[in-house]
Amino acid sequence: MSAFYHVFLADGTGNSLQQTMCLYCAMSTKLLNTLGSYCSVMATDAHSGSSSRNEPLHVDGEDHLDDVVAEHDVVLVDFYADWCGPCQMLEPVLETLADETEATIAKVDVDEHQLLAGEYGVRGVPTILLFADGEQVEQHVGVLPEERLRNLISEYTE
Repeated sequence: MSAFYHVFLADGTGNSLQQTMCLYCAMSTKLLNTLGSYCSVMATDAHSGSSSRNEPLHVDGEDHLDDVVAEHDVVLVDFYADWCGPCQMLEPVLETLADETEATIAKVDVDEHQLLAGEYGVRGVPTILLFADGEQVEQHVGVLPEERLRNLISEYTE
């Protein structure tokens, strides 16, 4: 089964456009008819439905975060801001961890989701939360070295 569905949109002039949307997150990719396109959130191959590589998930609200935590054994959540220098330094580390560890990496933009950040007691960015089996088990403020993050993840995945 494909992870994408196609929507045909009428533009009011009798023309129609095909838009491809991700089944899981409902995010639209650009208007396209090419094979091998990727959902920018799920990084899933549109043609085959197979994962190309694990990438951090961008959380779009409280319900989405709850679903991610419920569906995965270990979830590392990065509460970040685009304007935050330390957050930008952490981004490539999180991409590497998403690809190389068993944890799911989720990212929450605190400017877009202020209430969600408040619910988790986020007072500074970056703030890293770690969930294991649906429960929050760790919370750290500031940039942690990659090795420290790997060790945190491995404590709950082994």
